[in-house]
Amino acid sequence: MAAVAAVAMCLMWFLIILLAAVGPASLPRLAAAQPLEEAASGVTLRVEHGQVVVDNGVVRVALSAPGGQITGVGYNGEPNLLEYGAGKGSSGGYWDAVWNYPGSGIPEGLYNTLDSTEFKVVSSSEDQVELSFRSTYDASIRDSIRLNIDQRFVMLKGSSGFYCYAIFEHASNYPALNVTEARLIFKLNMEKFNYMAITDDIQRYMPSAADRDAPRAVPLASKEAVLLVDPMEPQFRGEVDDKYQYSLDNKDNVVHGWISSSDPNPIGFWVITPSNEFKNGGPIKRELTSHVGPTSLTMFLGTHYVGKYIVLKIDDGEHWKKVLGPMFIYLNSSPKGSDIRALWDDAKAQAQAEVRKWPYSFPGSPDFAKADERGSITGRLFVRDRYMSKGDMPAGMAYVGLASPGQPGSWATESKGYQFWTSATSDGSFTIANVCEGEYSLFAWVPGFLGDYLYPSPITISPGRAISVGDLVFEPPRLGPTLWEIGIPDRTAAEFYVPDPEPKYASRLFINKDRYRQYGLWERYAALYPENDLVFTVDKSNPSRDWFFAQVTRKVGQDNLPTTWQIRFSLDHVVADGTYMLRIALAASERCRLQVQINGGAPSKGGVFTTPEMGDDNAILRHGIHGLQWSFEFPIRGDLLLQGDNTIYIKLTPAGSGGPDSVAGVMYDYTRLEGPSTGIASCGVLKLAPIDQIWMEILFLSLVVFLVLYQYGDLACSGSNAR
Repeated sequence: MAAVAAVAMCLMWFLIILLAAVGPASLPRLAAAQPLEEAASGVTLRVEHGQVVVDNGVVRVALSAPGGQITGVGYNGEPNLLEYGAGKGSSGGYWDAVWNYPGSGIPEGLYNTLDSTEFKVVSSSEDQVELSFRSTYDASIRDSIRLNIDQRFVMLKGSSGFYCYAIFEHASNYPALNVTEARLIFKLNMEKFNYMAITDDIQRYMPSAADRDAPRAVPLASKEAVLLVDPMEPQFRGEVDDKYQYSLDNKDNVVHGWISSSDPNPIGFWVITPSNEFKNGGPIKRELTSHVGPTSLTMFLGTHYVGKYIVLKIDDGEHWKKVLGPMFIYLNSSPKGSDIRALWDDAKAQAQAEVRKWPYSFPGSPDFAKADERGSITGRLFVRDRYMSKGDMPAGMAYVGLASPGQPGSWATESKGYQFWTSATSDGSFTIANVCEGEYSLFAWVPGFLGDYLYPSPITISPGRAISVGDLVFEPPRLGPTLWEIGIPDRTAAEFYVPDPEPKYASRLFINKDRYRQYGLWERYAALYPENDLVFTVDKSNPSRDWFFAQVTRKVGQDNLPTTWQIRFSLDHVVADGTYMLRIALAASERCRLQVQINGGAPSKGGVFTTPEMGDDNAILRHGIHGLQWSFEFPIRGDLLLQGDNTIYIKLTPAGSGGPDSVAGVMYDYTRLEGPSTGIASCGVLKLAPIDQIWMEILFLSLVVFLVLYQYGDLACSGSNAR
């Protein structure tokens, strides 16, 4: 028996050693392009006439010199993963911008592919190669972009990808300009890449670029949207394709890209954003990702979902400089027959690895701040609203950030500087690490509460210094107790009714999730309300069923007619000489104005309020659930309200010239009516009419006086007995 046991033990160890030897080679795994020995040889640089080639044994990249356009990406035996044609500006990988200048008379802006004129090797070793492709503003060239731009390319030893970043600079002697877009774009091989992944839920096989052209497609309301009527792949027939269906908030945009799913060994091409500090508009600025082309891009500066309010404007003689990136372009592959979902999961893991490495240590530009050139800030945020809680409430999940000095909420339209954001923990604590040196305002906003927090004074961040601001208190706007409310103050319209799309426009990807991404939902309003507009009755109607996600105009023939929504509510008591407050927060708006009327009151009696013309985010047409937030407060005299039934009318009228590529309207975030201020704290659980509150105050004060007198009497008697 002992001999048998010994033999068995030997066999077991033999199998363990055998599995250890062959296991890594035989198990399915994501693969590099070349044997490890070759990858370990380091990064090589070859400069040729008109081009430069960088190779680390895993990835080989060719760039035009001095232009800086990425003309080829070789990986895993594939000579070029890009769609590139010599002489074509919009092919391969490239930077571009849309810009303008005061008085140009070109409202749509000037488009430039940012071709460089100077090439330089910044560093070259077996561990790293960094290249510079630079262009300088030349006043003698008509419509030369008024910036110095230094495009950088970096490849590291053993890395399955490469890095791109750029330094944009406006010198102090340059004339003014406005920049609406600055992007890094990759046009991928059309014969290979057919599966796109944006999030865990938003990924699918995609139609081809040729499917978007007539006669295979029919144009819709905007130039970006087409109905596929005769695509090469029948599975796409009857669907809408629009690049805005795949947009994401900055905070959610960490990795996206494409997979060559039909290849024997599928390859993934991924754009990874390790930090959003260099993007404009803050964490909930919404932007493009990947779309049919196949195309993957990064929007560093963009006006989508905000509009003209976020255009980067640089004055005559103003010095400005900003580092955009680095971005990591990651490549991976999987063995034949393996699940392509594994490529996505691996890309997500790599994205998190890049986030942990931030700020990178390798960029050669002194303008990129390394870790030892940055500081940090900590604190804890509370919310004080005595109509909701007697004590201060921890601002759990608050968005807290540093951005250029400004007014409350100005971060949402800020483009010049860097922004650094975090989410507070459940107890309101926050830490913002790795902040570039400079002067900032500390901003915050808290889901569930109206308004924006702004620290009372600017904050200076210094290298290596950790600042603590201690406990901070945010007091949201509030006049009196909540009488009723519609929605949730979270800066989106997601909680309201999003209808089913018109069947002929339905996209199967968004049937059961993110339905707001479906095309043409604004047209469903007239179908659901063909004659009479929406009426919402407080305490009877349900916001998720009865409040349409967007108030839009009604299209009758070629005309867009105003619409008027009603909010009906009842009041048991009214303080005739008191002031009530109607608060309306909008999640989005497009070229319109609102007129708010209280019980049909006349303007001369103060019962009508009109907003200024507002909105340029076009979020309704572009399948967003939010754009740029707007907040309004309308003080209402008590004598305009009635004991019993009341009605607030909200009339939406188009304003300005939006053109065919926009839909005039608003998305509501939150609406609340507050009663007059009671002057005392309330926990918000018991809602009393003002007259009842007065009597309760009288009773409470009487009780306090009685107890004081009673206690005083006891003390007096005790003292008398002692004597």
